[in-house]
Amino acid sequence: MLYRLEGIVIRSMDYGESNKIITLCTESHGKIGVLVKGAKKLKSRHAALTQLFTDAEYLFYRQGTGLGNLNQGEILESHHLLREDLNLTAYASYACELLDRTLQDEEVGSFWFHQLKACLEALSSGKDIQITIHLFELKVLQAAGYAPVFESCVSCSRDEVTEMISPRLGGALCPRCKHLDPAAIRVSAGTLKLLQLLVKIDLRRLGNISVKDTTKAEMKTIMRAFMDMQLGHNLKSQRFIDQLDQFKA
Repeated sequence: MLYRLEGIVIRSMDYGESNKIITLCTESHGKIGVLVKGAKKLKSRHAALTQLFTDAEYLFYRQGTGLGNLNQGEILESHHLLREDLNLTAYASYACELLDRTLQDEEVGSFWFHQLKACLEALSSGKDIQITIHLFELKVLQAAGYAPVFESCVSCSRDEVTEMISPRLGGALCPRCKHLDPAAIRVSAGTLKLLQLLVKIDLRRLGNISVKDTTKAEMKTIMRAFMDMQLGHNLKSQRFIDQLDQFKA
């Protein structure tokens, strides 16, 4: 069957001496693997279509649920800036790997596709990297069924919450329930309000937000704990970001 789909390259790997296999995140067909023959050759007209982060329209033949075979494609947005800056490359790679590991094959990916597309566009346009990535993480948690609860107590649903957040239980705790998780993390009132705001925002509507470094540091701790506790992925891109942070320090 012949497909014509817009897709974003979230994984690209060598296959044989001259070919590549790319994994696309698509709006209507979830994740799809496509074989691109000759993509490693110097004069290949398809090489650019296999670059990580590329958003393009792909025309390929696919039988059943196997790999597709690329016929041709047209790039819509190359996102070359994300491949030219090491910091941007690291965080964009993290977004793609996180989605790749969380989204199951053939799972309908409309929400995932649009959030990833918005994430890459936000990174390319110079929006705050950390806020963009934390917002993307929140969207991934929501889509995966682990939406954090910040406006009411995650345990008893009371509206009154403290600044104690339990990644293990999945959200903020009220005064009566904060004893349920001795490992709960205390954050400032400003960080809690920002989390309450971000959990409601669609990435496609993210504007320019100015956030204090102390708030970013608290958010980083909270979101890392949520991702480790709720999803438990061991991501190469996350380890690379950790190494970059150590180098910056």
